[in-house]
Amino acid sequence: MNVARLLYPVKVLGPGNRMGIWFAGCTHGCHGCSNPELWKKKPEYETGCDTIMKMIKSVARTGKIDGFTLTGGEPFQQQEALRELLPHLADISDDILVYTGFEYDEDFRRENADILSYVTVLIDGRYIRERNRNCFLRGSDNQRISILQDRHRERYLKYIREGHNQVQNFRTGNGFISVGIHGADYETELKKRLLEKGLTGQDNGQS
Repeated sequence: MNVARLLYPVKVLGPGNRMGIWFAGCTHGCHGCSNPELWKKKPEYETGCDTIMKMIKSVARTGKIDGFTLTGGEPFQQQEALRELLPHLADISDDILVYTGFEYDEDFRRENADILSYVTVLIDGRYIRERNRNCFLRGSDNQRISILQDRHRERYLKYIREGHNQVQNFRTGNGFISVGIHGADYETELKKRLLEKGLTGQDNGQS
């Protein structure tokens, strides 16, 4: 599987302290995508399920993982990786939120039925910059939030009802990664602020 990064604790893409997993590789090519650096798979991102799980379990030994958020990139363009990984994630937390640029239609459900049986919440649809209206958990208002598992329905309904978008920054060796749902003008404003402070940003973790 081609996985660009794991971050913990992600607090802005689902309830609680979550493990965020960013897949690399996406052919949607959405204009204004916040993660264009993850459109292409890279050899250095290639890893195995065992390696990913060792990293996750090492975090779980010292911190509580309340759920997982999978984004990218496009997770559903690595279906076999999802089939291998999700059962192991569910052993740690059965709250699994996944972003996809595909439409959650009948064909998608049929093709991915086994994968979706592990998914608690699916946020589907391509990002459309002109429809970025600061919708909670969604980059643009055409995207939909589907709660697929009843066991977490009330928790998510409350979270969605009371929530608002926030941005969370993770420091890296040569900058930082900004995670969350950003406004359409976020990148321009960020570059302006960084230049004023003589800093540089590295990546953007928006879905």
